[in-house]
Amino acid sequence: MAVSTTRLAALAAVFVAVLLASGCGGSSSSSSSDTKPAEDWANSVCSAITTWTSSVRQTGQDLQSGSISKSSLQKAVNEFEASTKQLSQDLKGLGRPDTDSGKKAQASVENLANEVQADADKIKSDLKGASGLSGYQKALASAGATLQQMGTQVTTTFSDLGNLDAKGELESAFKKADKCSSLVKSSG
Repeated sequence: MAVSTTRLAALAAVFVAVLLASGCGGSSSSSSSDTKPAEDWANSVCSAITTWTSSVRQTGQDLQSGSISKSSLQKAVNEFEASTKQLSQDLKGLGRPDTDSGKKAQASVENLANEVQADADKIKSDLKGASGLSGYQKALASAGATLQQMGTQVTTTFSDLGNLDAKGELESAFKKADKCSSLVKSSG
């Protein structure tokens, strides 16, 4: 069954809206002995999240401005998957901050990396298996829910990082880190 261009465009608009709403303000896993000064580590976390968010938004804008087809939706999913894989790799490659709660912080961002990668894989699988208008509607609805979940995971992890240690070392590092200014303001 062929999907009409108008209906596909409407479905793509929903996907774009979800992609844009999901934004929130190293290439291999580090060993637990790799430490960074807390402010440098915070800058790396914020840089990875900001780069991912910008990429997701750009993918949504590209999809929104182009002609909508099954191939353009697939391209958007592939771009989203690639940027999410990069986020996952960046977070896993951070090492740990040189704070009392450094191991907990490292575990928290590595857990986030695994969650967002699994979510991206789910979205790709759902859309890959879709066919026909009702199949795309169901897949995009599932993708929307998964994207909202991803946004919540990123926001929750970011908020939790500042609250991990009793001394407030990480919270202070995030407030001082240049690359975190827009994220700290948006989460406060």
